[in-house]
Amino acid sequence: MTIHPFLARLEQGPILGDGAMGTELYARGILPSQCYDAVNITDPDLVQRVHMDYLTAGAEIIETNTFGANGSKLAAYGRESQVRDINRRGGRIARYARDIAGSTAFVAGSIGPLGGTLAPLGEISADKAHAFYREQVAGLIDGGVDLFILETFADLNMLCIALQAVRELSDLPVIAQATFDEDG
Repeated sequence: MTIHPFLARLEQGPILGDGAMGTELYARGILPSQCYDAVNITDPDLVQRVHMDYLTAGAEIIETNTFGANGSKLAAYGRESQVRDINRRGGRIARYARDIAGSTAFVAGSIGPLGGTLAPLGEISADKAHAFYREQVAGLIDGGVDLFILETFADLNMLCIALQAVRELSDLPVIAQATFDEDG
């Protein structure tokens, strides 16, 4: 069995990742009231420039601008019908930046929490969460990501649902990150 290039690189030691996409978009004029993920459609050149700057700084992993590009979060901006397109474009923009830079960096499909609470404590059923994540994962696969990064999940059940959606559609490597506050 052939080992995935990301896993082979990981065996060699730490890998330098990029920084915060949202922070950079804000610093470059995108307002907090705007949909950061939709910038993949409205100003792809801006997203590409952020990727290029991280690659120039030596990043070996760049994350797609898709952290909140799921049907739950995009609904707040009336963009829930654009999930697949926003994610596909996020992957393609990052890949294009990598190609232009002549880099061997890995493109990580960024997936974050849904922005709501799972039932029974909240309004999002496990089935609905699963559907949201499958749609996002499918778009990222269409965009050509090299791996997935599930990041800043505070709810382990939601993280598991996202991981299940990835595994149903792909065997690419996954980085899973959780965050916890004093409440657990």
